[in-house]
Order: sequence, then C-alpha cells, then structure tokens
Amino acid sequence: MNLFTETRARVVDALAALQTAGDLPGDLDTGNVTVEPPRDPAHGDLATNAAMVLAKPAGMKPRDIAGMLADRLVAEPWIDSAEVAGPGFLNLRLAPAVWQDVVRAVLTGGAGFGRSAMGAGEKVNVEFVSANPTGPLHVGHTRGAVFGDALASLLDYAGYDVTREYYINDGGAQVDVLARSVYLRYLEAHGQAVAFEDGTYPGDYLVPVGEALKAEVGDTYVDQPESVWLTEVRDFATDRMMDLIREDLAALGVTMDVFYSEKSLYGTGRIEEALKSLEDKGLIYEGVLEPPKGKVPEDWEPRQQTLFRSTDHGDDVDRPVKKSDGSWTYFAPDIAYHYDKVSRGFDALIDVFGADHGGYVKRMKAAVSALTDGRVPLDIKLTQLVKLYKDGEPFKMSKRAGTFVTLRDVVDQVGADVTRFVMLTRKNDAPLDFDFDKVLEQSKENPVFYVQYAHARISSVLRKADAAGLGVADAELAKADLSGLTHEAELALARKIAEWPRLVEIAARTHEPHRVAFYLYDLASELHSLWNRGNDEPALRFLQEDAPDTSRPKIALVRATGVVISAGLGILGVVPAEEMR
Repeated sequence: MNLFTETRARVVDALAALQTAGDLPGDLDTGNVTVEPPRDPAHGDLATNAAMVLAKPAGMKPRDIAGMLADRLVAEPWIDSAEVAGPGFLNLRLAPAVWQDVVRAVLTGGAGFGRSAMGAGEKVNVEFVSANPTGPLHVGHTRGAVFGDALASLLDYAGYDVTREYYINDGGAQVDVLARSVYLRYLEAHGQAVAFEDGTYPGDYLVPVGEALKAEVGDTYVDQPESVWLTEVRDFATDRMMDLIREDLAALGVTMDVFYSEKSLYGTGRIEEALKSLEDKGLIYEGVLEPPKGKVPEDWEPRQQTLFRSTDHGDDVDRPVKKSDGSWTYFAPDIAYHYDKVSRGFDALIDVFGADHGGYVKRMKAAVSALTDGRVPLDIKLTQLVKLYKDGEPFKMSKRAGTFVTLRDVVDQVGADVTRFVMLTRKNDAPLDFDFDKVLEQSKENPVFYVQYAHARISSVLRKADAAGLGVADAELAKADLSGLTHEAELALARKIAEWPRLVEIAARTHEPHRVAFYLYDLASELHSLWNRGNDEPALRFLQEDAPDTSRPKIALVRATGVVISAGLGILGVVPAEEMR
C-alpha cells in the first residue's frame, strides 16, 4: 500500500471526471501531477501540484482548477478537507480511517509492506570495496562496504535483481610489493633478521602469512633470487589476503556474490576485445595529449600514445589506454572490466569508490557510455573520509596494520550493528565523524540507540500483551477494530508509517540508503513521543488494564511500527534489538 501513489491515482481520476464534465480540456497530460507531503505538516497530510502544472496547457488560472478539484475530492469519504493554498497548490487532510487502514495494511503485508516492484527485475551490478589485496580493510573501506551493501539491499527491496561484486586489484605492481613483503616475513619465520625498506608493507598482519608460506614450502625459497619465488609467493599472498578480507567483510555482515580478478583480464584477450569494440566505433586513435593544466611536471614530454576519445562521451580530456612503450595504462583493464560487466547482461552499473577516486568518475562514465552507446547507465558513488575519535582524541592507528585503523578495530570496539548504522547517518559524499564514546551513548542524540530503543520498547509491549492473553499475531491484530485510533499522536505515528513505501522508492531511485536511517530516526521519534505522552495521559497507553478491545488497536499500531523499523534495519544490515542492555 503506497498511500501517495493511491492518492495520486484518485487525483488523476478526479481530473478525468472534470474533463468528462467539460470543466477541463480533454487533452491534458497529467504525467507531471504529483502528490507529496507538504513542506509544513500544519498545512495538511498531502499536497498536490495538479492545478499548477495543468494551468498553462488548460489556459486557466491555477486556483480555479484547484477549487474545482477540491470540490470533487472532498466528496470522497477518505478526504476530510481540501484547501487551496498559495498560487494554486491543493492541501489535503485525510480521514482517520485512511490512517487506520495503513496500520491494517502493514499487519496484512508483514515484512512485505513497503517492498516495491519499481525495479521490475532489472539487473544491477553494485561493485564496492574492491580494495587492493595488500592488507586488511581500513576504516575508509568500512564506510564503502556498509554503503554498498545497504544500497544493494535497498535496491533488492525495491524490486531489482542485484549482484554484489568485489573487483580484486591483483594485476598491478602493488601485488609484487606484497609478495616481497611476505617473503621478508617468510625469511623472518626461518629466523633471519629482516628490514622493511620503503615501499614494502611492514604491518604485523603479514607475520602469519609468512609463517603459513614456510609451513607450505619449507625452506625452498630461502636465499633464492626473486625470479624463483615471486610469481608463486604473489599468488599465495594474494589468496591469503583475500581470505583475510573475506573474514573482515563477514565480521561486518557483508557477503559478496562475485569476486572478480583483475589478473584474469591479462593475457586472455579481454582487454584487446574491449578496446576493439571502441575502435570499431572510431573512438581509439594514436595521438599526443596536451600537457597537464597548471604547472607542467619537469619530466613531462609529448609522447605518441593510444588514446580513447572519451571527450565524445562527456569527459574533459581524451584518455590514454596504451603507453608509448606498448604496455597498458591502468585505465585499459578498467574499461575491459566494465565491458565484461555489460557482457554479463547487467542493465545498470553502480561503482562505489573512495573520495580519492573522484578523478575517475568522468572517464569511467565515458567508457561505459561508449561501450553501450548510452544504453547502460553507470552511477559512481563516492564515499568521503571517516574521522575516528575516542576519549575526545583522534583514534590512533592500528599496530597490527602499521599505518591505519582497520575495519576489525572498529567492529571490535562497538560491534557490527552500531558500525553499520553510524556509517549511514550521513550522506555518502559528506565527511563523517565517528566517535566511539558517542555511538555507544544511550541518548536521543545517538540515532543507533534511539531507533533500537524504539524497537525494544515495541518488543516489550508485545511480550506484556501476550502475557496478558491478548493476541499479538499479525493476522489477529489485522482483524481488530482500529477505529479507536483517533488521537492526534496516534495518527501522527500512522502517518509516518505510511511514508515508508514512498521513502523506499525515493531512496532506491536516488541510490541513497542514508535516507532509510534518517526515516527510521523520525519514525522512532514519533513512537517515543506517543510513549511519553502515555505517561501523562493514561488513555494513550498501549495496554489498557482490563480493556482488551481498547488495547488491541493500540497494540496493532505499535506492532505495525515494529514491522517497519525491522524492515528498515534489515536494509541497513542491522539486527533489531528485542531488549536494551
């Protein structure tokens, strides 16, 4: 039940009736008619722009159309009032029975209430994390992992066919550095003293990898030249680091559907195939790029390179795909990887990058646009930095990692649920302060606690109702007489519940899962407000002593709230609290 969609349909029907009656021209396009919450809740429950968007094509004044529409709508029993406002907006107040029906719809639909068919099974690939397999995931990866996973869950909830994918960057020079670093730990495991030179990875996390290598090959590689062991150690180390990364993701509650290796693109003809596709469209050429804008590096010199004409697809400059020495640039395998995604039949692509990859946005969008002739959209979401604080001070680096705070450091401190919720309390492209003390604080200022406390309160009410012999099964509550839900505080909670299906579609359409976290905070606020008013007004308490018929509609309302909170937390990947400790 999407009340906004249903109300819009009724508005369009009323407009059609006005057309049939000859009060409006018969050829009006109602495609831009909307029904939304008014900016000021005091103005009503819903507002429509119908008169504003139809005035010009109808050759009439907006307020005149709004007045006729209001007369039609107030004749319906579900509308209490329809008031013309400003230049021609129409504010609607709905009858209490409408909000009571929302509660019943939640109890009838259960966990499916709010799910949407908007995606229509469209296949969407969400690529996120994709960290170099050279160390444990750090706090920046944590934010990207939570955002990407929540976005994937949101899209699934909205009817899309979603694939979660991790691109393993195992084809570049960094994995050779990893191999050399593991080799040093391998020698260390054999009792040798080693020194980590600049450019190697000194973190303690490689100690067990070096020991595992020793256990597997013994002293085979000791004091051997790099040419003997580099390839084997690189593969061994990459596999072990990916095992560690999978464990880190699992600790955060993230499971990938696909792990795609960059290395699989090399020597297989896949890069050549992708670039041939662009060449056939006249988008690959030999040329010399202009020098970089601003200060030109001293070592810059014009070189003939193989270039992708990315400016034809919205980029600022054309991009090299092959260097003058014939080797691929970093961009070439990225093109091939996205070509492979498209070849796998995805209808839309989403890449989640760290803020430091902002320079890749235009070139990747240009590449996908060129590869698909604009058929497959690519949305790139950047996640901004996370600043960590503890005891009022910046949280120090992890000794195990050597240079940064790891994902496991954060999860071990506060748990996966708190980590995930807090990471979604800001829009992805806004900086985020993560204070270990505040995120565990039991106050309204802590959104994690505030939402979980609401769910725990609901669970408490249901347990007490069950103990009192009141049926709390959804099917039984859905049959209850809900006409007793008439107090403004109760209707306010029902109104907020009614926003859930609309919120899901907006958040999915904009690829903004943080909207779910914001909504849950507002919904919890309405629940807590009603609870607190019950302390002063006994008639508002959910359980009315010795009055089961009065209690049932109130229990139905609180249960419906719990259903929506649970669904929202499920999208965020957070387990709803049954009680607070």
